[in-house]
Amino acid sequence: MSKIDIVCKWFKKAEDDLIVARHLYEDLYPKQIEIICYHAQQTIEKALKGFLIYNDIEAPKTHDLVALCRMCSKIDSTFKEITDDCAVLTLYSSITRYPNEIEMDENEAANAIVKAQTIYDFNVAMIPELKSQEQKQGPTLSM
Repeated sequence: MSKIDIVCKWFKKAEDDLIVARHLYEDLYPKQIEIICYHAQQTIEKALKGFLIYNDIEAPKTHDLVALCRMCSKIDSTFKEITDDCAVLTLYSSITRYPNEIEMDENEAANAIVKAQTIYDFNVAMIPELKSQEQKQGPTLSM
């Protein structure tokens, strides 16, 4: 399997998480806010790891989007632009999976989806092979 095939698999998994987050938000009642936010976080974790693999860097076993973003920014400094959004989404890797006292609402879930879509698109734009493939097939997600 070629490197770009592996990268495409990472981005397909990322896209699947984004589809699930959006579906849960738009079509399920009551809205499962924590799970929506978790899938938004997973979208970005997989996209950032896909970018690292594309650049011949082994993806570390971490859920810390800020750490992954910093690794990506060593390759391309424009990743610094998404660090704040990565910091927000990183919280959803653990607080959403276990009982906690944190109150979350629909607005937070909607913002998580928007941030995930924006960062996902940002990552796709950084990989010419993915960008050209998207232009052939057309975008699969829109909000």
